[in-house]
Amino acid sequence: MSNTRTAEYRAFDANTLIGYLAGIEVVAEILGESQWTANEVGDGNVNQVFIVEPAPGSEGTPVVVKQALPYLRVAGDDWPLTRERMRHEIAALERYGDLVPGRAPAVIHTAPEMSLVVMEYLAAHEVMRGPLMAGRTFPQFAAHVGTFVAETCFATSDLALSGPAKKTLVVERSNPELCELQEDFVFTNPFMESEENEWNPALDELVARVRADGALQVASAEAKRVYLTNTEALLHGDLHTGSLMVTNTDTRVIDPEFAFFGPIGYDLGTLFANLVINRLSHRVHTPDAAERAEMEAWLDGCLVDTWSTFARVFDERWQRHEGDGATPAAYWDFDGGPQAFAHRRAGYLARVLVDSASQGGCEMLRRLMGIVTVPELGAITDNDLRAEIETDLAAIARRWLLDAEQITRPEDLLVAVHEVIG
Repeated sequence: MSNTRTAEYRAFDANTLIGYLAGIEVVAEILGESQWTANEVGDGNVNQVFIVEPAPGSEGTPVVVKQALPYLRVAGDDWPLTRERMRHEIAALERYGDLVPGRAPAVIHTAPEMSLVVMEYLAAHEVMRGPLMAGRTFPQFAAHVGTFVAETCFATSDLALSGPAKKTLVVERSNPELCELQEDFVFTNPFMESEENEWNPALDELVARVRADGALQVASAEAKRVYLTNTEALLHGDLHTGSLMVTNTDTRVIDPEFAFFGPIGYDLGTLFANLVINRLSHRVHTPDAAERAEMEAWLDGCLVDTWSTFARVFDERWQRHEGDGATPAAYWDFDGGPQAFAHRRAGYLARVLVDSASQGGCEMLRRLMGIVTVPELGAITDNDLRAEIETDLAAIARRWLLDAEQITRPEDLLVAVHEVIG
């Protein structure tokens, strides 16, 4: 539900937000008639997030409010950023509600003039990264997230949409400003001198080696070309364990402000890279060897199972809907056509896996030597111990990038992990 009032944008704080929400009928009905409180809880790099709650014991239900600020929050107000990103996030959340009901927070109200969305409060859920660091596992996660990527990407690809419909949607969902951030922060700045880059001081020699590695530089430049030019499907754009909320039985995808049309392997590779970073960080976060081995095995299985679910669901949708997209079903109406069609599907998925390796390699490296690291690494206070983990991660990333064309199974991604760590 959208607010039709016109008003000048202003950034809310916990106090001013309450008064604003009181004038929105659908939100007021959910929160109830008690006195409300708002607390900012966002730890993101881009936007601010509030939980708004009714008085304890009242019949109201809490909501989440997310608002885009006119600058990049991680860098401060001296880094201007348009609020257009909220339009893309709202559109993505609404599309998820249509394509994969229950896999994202429900949208309650949108206020484009305030760059604001009011969403379902997921009281029982946690952002996945923290529990993973604590050694907890989530048995339904791989099936949920693999299905999410398959359903959302297939439905927005040329395989499900006509040529004109796909091209129109690509234009509508162009997200150039946030894409430029990823282009710089993931694929460019970490590989060269840039004032935004930060890294563990114990990695100085490693950073210099990476930047002097011609083969690696060429491979990362090629990964950037794929990111820039491949409008395969509408992606989440920042799919990692900090953009997922989980319980033991449920998974929700949040924060799609980076949504754009790109290579499917970018979303998958970003997720896979973050799972591997978490895996290696358990050398510190899980001192008990038996518990650590169990966690590492679960993370390995999670990567494989996520890919397997994605590939199976994507292939099933393709077989069911061939003819809905840019290629008519009659195209395969010849002797040997079914076999050729199967070969075509297998080749397509093989290319997605190759892209997952190279895109994931860049994601891994940028978390070591770019503007934003991850808590798994940042929480390690011993720089030398942290550097041992990061050195192995850099070697894994190099393998994923340079050997991407030889990756034919998700297990091949893990072969690189196990061969590096011994």
